[in-house]
Amino acid sequence: MVVRCWREEPCTIVRIVGDLDVTAAPRVKAELDDALLAADPVNVVIDLTEVPFCDSVGLGVLVAALNNVQNRRGRLILVLAHGMISHLLTITNLDRHFETSWSMGEAREAMGAAA
Repeated sequence: MVVRCWREEPCTIVRIVGDLDVTAAPRVKAELDDALLAADPVNVVIDLTEVPFCDSVGLGVLVAALNNVQNRRGRLILVLAHGMISHLLTITNLDRHFETSWSMGEAREAMGAAA
C-alpha cells in the first residue's frame, strides 16, 4: 500500500496504490485526515485508479473523508478506473453521493472550473 499526498492548485491530490482493505484502512485514514487538515480550501482529489480492491472498511474511510470535506464546505472528487470500485459505488448507491471522474486531468479541470 502506497499513499502519496501533494498540493496541486487548486486542490490537494491523494494517490492510493494497492488494496484499500481492513489492513490498509488505518494508514489511508491517517493520511487523508492529515491531507484534509492541511488543505485550504478543502478541495481534494483522491486517485483510486491503482486500487484493485476495496472492502467495506475501505469504503467507510472514503465515506468519512467525504463527510469531513462536506462539513468543511469543500469538494471531493474520486478518480476511478473502470472496475471493482466504480461497481462497488454503484451497487451501494454511493455513486449518487461521490463526485467521480475517469481521469486526473478531468478532475483537476473540474476543480479549477469551480475555483
